[in-house]
Amino acid sequence: MKLRKFWTMMAAAIAITVGMSSCGSDDDNQEAAVAAQVAGAFNGHEVLTVSAGGSNTDFMRDTTYTFPKATDTTIDLVIPAMDDMGHMSIPALTVKGISLTTNGKTINGTLDSYAGKAIVSDSIEKAFTVTDLVVVFSDKAAVVTYTLKYGNMPFPFAGQFTGEKN
Repeated sequence: MKLRKFWTMMAAAIAITVGMSSCGSDDDNQEAAVAAQVAGAFNGHEVLTVSAGGSNTDFMRDTTYTFPKATDTTIDLVIPAMDDMGHMSIPALTVKGISLTTNGKTINGTLDSYAGKAIVSDSIEKAFTVTDLVVVFSDKAAVVTYTLKYGNMPFPFAGQFTGEKN
């Protein structure tokens, strides 16, 4: 009789453990889904500012920023090619591993620094660095701010994008 009671108690303990594990997964799934909530393309307006010699030069355009899902809690950012900057052009740049957190209905992404290489042609690559990147997603809107140093440019760009999800 004691052995039967032991096995009954063990079965009850296993059932409670499994039941509690499945109940807690709802919160985990909500956090895990954060990247899927914001992944996609956003159409909007971009301003790139170069400060040199005490004056600012702004490059403005309507464009699309894309945020591919990297993991459940990180996204990448594809800054589109910049062909309309006068005598200079910059190819599309991919910034990887932006960590996401939630704050109520707002999803925030941050990345202190990312160094990458942009392919300019078959035989030419240029280094770029994006620093102080902040992305704020709210409803279907996204606001992105960052600093971009591209190739041998002596001055970095201060970038800002505001857009809405397609």
